[in-house]
Amino acid sequence: MSAHRKLRALAAATVVAALAAGCSSANSDANRSSGSASGVLNIGMPNGPQTNNSNPFLGTSAGASLGYRYMIYEPLVMTNLVRPSEKGEPWLASEWKWEANFTKVTFTIDERAKWSDGKPLTAEDVAYTFELIKKYPALNGNGVPYDGITAADGKVVLTFKDSQFVNQNKITTTFIVPKHIWEKVKDPATWPNREPLGSGPYKLKTFTPQTTTLDTTSSYWKGKTQVKELRFTSYNDNSAQTTALANGKSEWSFVFMPNYKQLYVAKDRENNKLWFPSGLGIHGLWFNTTRGPLADPALRKAMAMVVDRRAIHIQAQATLYPEITNPTGIPLPAGESFIAPEYKGVTIKPDVAGAKKVLDEAGYTLDGSVLKDPDGKAVKLTFTDPAGWNDYITGLSIIKDNIKPLGIEAQVKTQTAEAWTSDVNNGKFDATLHWTNSGATPYDMYQNIMDGALLQPVGKSAPLGNFGRFDSPEATKALKEYANATEDSARTTALNTLQKIMVEEVPMIPTAAAPIGAEYSTKNWVGWPTEADPYGPPQPTQPNALDVVLRLKPAK
Repeated sequence: MSAHRKLRALAAATVVAALAAGCSSANSDANRSSGSASGVLNIGMPNGPQTNNSNPFLGTSAGASLGYRYMIYEPLVMTNLVRPSEKGEPWLASEWKWEANFTKVTFTIDERAKWSDGKPLTAEDVAYTFELIKKYPALNGNGVPYDGITAADGKVVLTFKDSQFVNQNKITTTFIVPKHIWEKVKDPATWPNREPLGSGPYKLKTFTPQTTTLDTTSSYWKGKTQVKELRFTSYNDNSAQTTALANGKSEWSFVFMPNYKQLYVAKDRENNKLWFPSGLGIHGLWFNTTRGPLADPALRKAMAMVVDRRAIHIQAQATLYPEITNPTGIPLPAGESFIAPEYKGVTIKPDVAGAKKVLDEAGYTLDGSVLKDPDGKAVKLTFTDPAGWNDYITGLSIIKDNIKPLGIEAQVKTQTAEAWTSDVNNGKFDATLHWTNSGATPYDMYQNIMDGALLQPVGKSAPLGNFGRFDSPEATKALKEYANATEDSARTTALNTLQKIMVEEVPMIPTAAAPIGAEYSTKNWVGWPTEADPYGPPQPTQPNALDVVLRLKPAK
């Protein structure tokens, strides 16, 4: 499950849970009685009962759903999605260098790195991991086209046939697994890995469908840790998770709260905190550009001109999802450096008069209160999203009201999540609120929306993106040029082209930035990332979750 799909699953309110307890050994001599009396950090998610699966490469595993895979397995480099342009922090790799137009990268493996069983973590382990991912596509969730993989003298060299500029972080943040364990596995792509062994400071202590408990290892190669035990609990739904946060049973979570000030913050104003920064992914109204009037960019542009994103931000998303203010859809401040000159400082506000002018010039007419296309047909649309995804359903209702003054009649239809996912993948919808991919640059977002390489005919599944069947050779060309550029100037030119296409042809209407935030308590633990100290996103299911835990200290 992608990070964005998990986001939607959280906002939807899913299934069941409980809370388990236990003591633990420690890998440091820090005072257990400080802060949380037992040195325990309680993490909660509304993800429902889990299956015992700790395969770090599988997005459907319990380790991915709850985020504990990041506590056991480590990356070569620790990146910061809140500040995507920053250079990553050395982790298992003490150094890394890209060359030959990003078709070659050399990692120098930290000599101190060890597995939790005490065996050294070597360049051979790293090379084996990449060979594993290359051999088993099911483990290669990012679809990185690995070519040559070699290891020698503590270094690992990866080569590629094409530039991997846009995949840098996907490669450097790959989980590294021990060769001496995984080489004995018959089918790594389906292996549940119920006794995971990694290089991180935590090991699996107990697992139940409701609660997973991690204990510290006897030693950790990067030094001492202060949090001795991690308890990951799944709650019944968003309401139960919110209650657990409010009463202190849960200290860290990512859950959508429509009234967080009253339900959560007010319960303990001193300690109940939250921070919801954005990366470079967004939510928006995707259009099926093959259907009737939606094939006309003039209609899509007019609709974009009247959508009240501020109302969506406040009413549908309770101000938790960062607001989109720039017409390119690029979230700010994360994407400030990427905004094209013509859109810098530009903000978007509803403009009904301007939208009517666009429609009039494109041959649309108003027959009473009904908008008719140039062929004289009334413009009628159906908006779809899963039942229970209340933030999305509210958003669709707002958009429905926004376009009514243009004479567009729309109805909101709900589906099961499964039916909706199938229809979106197969292009069987008019318009739907959906998320995009996210990455170190806006490329991932735009590629997900516009890439002709992902284009499939209606009826054929396109699970990787371009759900709206947007057919733009210019966009596809710009995406390819961006990915293969050898200079920053060429990348800037390509990205500026993509921004103009987004604004003028509107394959989707950006409605909100995708948050990578969390709720957390400072009652027992301090050191959380904040707007003042944005060392990483605070979300427990993001790649830098381990970095967050390692920075936590007992509250005094």
